Amino acid sequence: MASRAPALGGYGVRMDHGGTVLIDRERIRARVHQMGQALSDDLASALEREGHDALSHPDRIVMMPIMTGAMVFTADLIREMPLKLSIRLVTVSSYPGQSTESKGASLRGALPKDLGGRHVVLIDDILDTGRTLKLVRDLVVEQGPASVRSCVLLNKPERREADITAEHVGFDIPDEFVVGYGLDFDGFYRNVPDIVSLSEKAQGTGH
Repeated sequence: MASRAPALGGYGVRMDHGGTVLIDRERIRARVHQMGQALSDDLASALEREGHDALSHPDRIVMMPIMTGAMVFTADLIREMPLKLSIRLVTVSSYPGQSTESKGASLRGALPKDLGGRHVVLIDDILDTGRTLKLVRDLVVEQGPASVRSCVLLNKPERREADITAEHVGFDIPDEFVVGYGLDFDGFYRNVPDIVSLSEKAQGTGH
């Protein structure tokens, strides 16, 4: 059962907006451990089918976190993966209510150009409308990778607009505004260790 977030979040993070703990840090920790193991098994199997040793081909696996929200999740996830891998960062800006080529998301900077023939894992904090993940995935596919997988901590199936799913999902959650563990509200609360749901009233209070 969800519990009320304390006035002071974990590690002294002040939650001025209150909120309700949707997923606590212990559940997150346990689930990320499971996800790291499952993703490692998935990638190792893919490499073995190609005749490669998963522990000795670091150039074959590329983890690509979508910044900035995925930074906390990525840091914990890769420490649960006993594989040699490399990391390439990608930054995407969202534009609610505006029409762009991606219908709501725009790539900031250039996408890494060395993805051909590699197993790419896109990592994001939350799969919401799906616009961001689809934008990045489509651009990666154009480079001819060996495979593309998506790994997200949170999934809001009710919000989906783009035709996309994630192969590895931590938690399905309802259509609520959440912060913590990398997710922010107006730039704040990324360092809260739990996933906290903010009410519409709390969102409208400002800082």
